[in-house]
Amino acid sequence: MDDSNKPILQPVIELMDDISDRDLEDLCIAVDEAVLDGNGFGWLKPPERSKQKSFWRGVVTMPMRELYCARFEGRIVGSAQLIKPFANNEAGAHIANISTFFIAPYARGHGLAIGMLEVLVQSARKQGFKALEVDVRETQKAAISLIENSGFVRWGVKKKYAWNGERFVSGFYYTKDLEEVVKL
Repeated sequence: MDDSNKPILQPVIELMDDISDRDLEDLCIAVDEAVLDGNGFGWLKPPERSKQKSFWRGVVTMPMRELYCARFEGRIVGSAQLIKPFANNEAGAHIANISTFFIAPYARGHGLAIGMLEVLVQSARKQGFKALEVDVRETQKAAISLIENSGFVRWGVKKKYAWNGERFVSGFYYTKDLEEVVKL
């Protein structure tokens, strides 16, 4: 098939109820690249492939987590999780959290991160959550800009949030009010 007959694969954000071996491999490659770029959501170096695969397979089986993946040119290039509170957390039942939010360096600049964030906000809102929270290392300038430009408000700073292998870095905590404001 020549390139003129090749289908155009649009970027997409999708909820993963299950994950195929091919998608899992793509996700692990994306994680490796993100970790090496300093955006590893806790990992300082790419973990062993078997540990990564176990981690992601576990995520899709947990009912309190929704795994969203960004797909570009047919391959998974990033993820984010919407984490819902446990049933015994009545006092915090109105708050959902974002975790493992990243786009691999080779797939940035195509609107996937902003699209992913909007999908998470809409999912949380649709499920009746009143607030959505996320935390990020101070070194992740692009993520901070995206979060702040998407209406999240910084409510706190933790000085020893993470160890980057050489020093402690601060973490910024954000919240977004999901309740619709009714104007009279």
